[in-house]
Amino acid sequence: MFFSILLFTHFQAAIIPILLGIKSTNNFKHLSKNELIPFGFIFLGLASISEMIDHTQTSWIYVDHSSFFNWLFYSFLSLGLTCLSISVIKNKFIQATNFCISLCSIISYFLFNKTIALIFQVIISIFLIMNWQRIFKDWLFILYPIFGIFFTTFFGTKLSISGDQFWHVLIGPSGTISVLTFYLVLKRSDKRFT
Repeated sequence: MFFSILLFTHFQAAIIPILLGIKSTNNFKHLSKNELIPFGFIFLGLASISEMIDHTQTSWIYVDHSSFFNWLFYSFLSLGLTCLSISVIKNKFIQATNFCISLCSIISYFLFNKTIALIFQVIISIFLIMNWQRIFKDWLFILYPIFGIFFTTFFGTKLSISGDQFWHVLIGPSGTISVLTFYLVLKRSDKRFT
């Protein structure tokens, strides 16, 4: 029973962003780089798929380790957040900076370790929050740092420290709430800007 719940939480974390990416295609034309929005969502879904494949190597027990699929997870996560971040800004320098930070995250995973990659992920998230809040000014966006950063980090830390797989089940839905938040903010902005 627990395995079924665990599998479902991972599956929904993969399928919902991909569906939102497909649904976002050719939408949100009021944003300067709206063509990046579907890629942002799809990359987040691919991150979850990579994590699922990685879990097959550990019998679905969370293990804090480095592997090719774990690297793909962090790489797709970095690319997804970066695409969503730069989709709303016009400044080419800020776009290039965001993209370079994403590349640093992807490369540093193998050159150094996962911890260094995570530092770049934090910077990517800070840029995303600043860019989206400046453009949208939507109170609903507060759900992203709460669920996408705070709760996923909290549950992941509890899982790493305790080894209790119960915490593993909560990470995927927290991430999905943050992904849904992105989409809802975009939909609300679509009505406001058009």
